[in-house]
Amino acid sequence: MALATSISRAAISLIAGFCLCFLGETTQLQANPAAAETDFAAYAQRSFQEAKVRYGEKPGEGTAAWQFGRACFDLAEFATNNTQRTSLAEQGIAACRLGITCESNSAPAHYYLAMNLGQLARTKALGALKLVDQMEREFARARDLDEHLDCAGPDRNLGLLYRDAPVMGSIGSRTRARAHLRRAVELAPQYPENRLNLVEAYLNWGEHTGAYRELQALEAAWPTARTNFVGEPWAASWADWEPRLKQLKKKIEVPTKVLGAPSQKP
Repeated sequence: MALATSISRAAISLIAGFCLCFLGETTQLQANPAAAETDFAAYAQRSFQEAKVRYGEKPGEGTAAWQFGRACFDLAEFATNNTQRTSLAEQGIAACRLGITCESNSAPAHYYLAMNLGQLARTKALGALKLVDQMEREFARARDLDEHLDCAGPDRNLGLLYRDAPVMGSIGSRTRARAHLRRAVELAPQYPENRLNLVEAYLNWGEHTGAYRELQALEAAWPTARTNFVGEPWAASWADWEPRLKQLKKKIEVPTKVLGAPSQKP
């Protein structure tokens, strides 16, 4: 399982600086944040080099192309400056476009093209808005081809894109965000990222009852997720998910109407 599954949230939520930095959240729960981030980056670097070798050996093979594109996205998460991130994103974009040329109906090629466009958007400030339409189109195409890809990744990322993009001058839409974030939960309820995103969205929209309901479902599924998503490929995911859950539990107060508490008589 690629690291991209664990960090797809980052490239979308950082478009034009709309949301907080993913890596700032992931390290908060670590006893030694610098060491943990170094481990995650080392894993991404190894995966990148392996994918690059396969891609070089099979330059006309669609699967090798999108797998290299995925590895470019993953490693770009640990870039230390915009020059590095831009270089990796552009390599990933080129590889995925080649993959689409080889196989136009490749859902992963369209998906990771959008992901790398997201990485490129992180280096463009307000210029990122020019890439949003391309990202939307590629995620939608990936969804049409395989909505289950990357644990409902196309719907998850479309939901984040619609949630975080501006309404004025871009594609931001609460209605669309809600539909896609909910669909991601329906398709892959066992994947923590999907419900975390939905709970966070409900809180942002002031919908505390919905946030509480989804938080309860998330906590119920948490132990099973802990047994399903294990090993080095998922270390960065849990470093992100754990503090987000902790923060959400602090923010969400149990709504009285959810508990069914009796009203006070005068």
